Amino acid sequence: MAAVSALRVPRRGLAWVVAGAPRRELWSRVREEKKPVVTETLEEVKKEPILVCPPLRSRTYIPPKDLQSRLESCVKEIFGSSAPSNWQDVSLEDGHLKFSFLSRLADDLGHAVPNSRLHDMCRVRDVLDFYNVPVQDRCKFDELIASNLPPNVKITWGY
Repeated sequence: MAAVSALRVPRRGLAWVVAGAPRRELWSRVREEKKPVVTETLEEVKKEPILVCPPLRSRTYIPPKDLQSRLESCVKEIFGSSAPSNWQDVSLEDGHLKFSFLSRLADDLGHAVPNSRLHDMCRVRDVLDFYNVPVQDRCKFDELIASNLPPNVKITWGY
């Protein structure tokens, strides 16, 4: 009977929540004062930042004359014996093979397929078409200057 009556005693307040300690002990504990941290004085050596601009990256790409033979040898190396006799019809559905093929060509030719065009590369023929297109690294103003303009139109680029 005594056990039953002990269970009916309500436990109220924060004192019972924190391991049975009275409130006074919980909140009135003397907090340890933090000792100031003494740091050693080091002389800072400030150097002028060296600002070197990286060289401008040239995006000019001219397809090599032996592009088809390079692509064919790369297809045979990566796809092995599973490549059909017509190597331009090899499918690039497998992501790992597509990645290794395109990264190998990017290293070999110095021109990578941009991310926005990766979904267009479904067969080796698509890759061949992409690498057959030359890329000029010129802005529109340079192209206008080089073109045949009428005599009344002048473009002054370096003013």
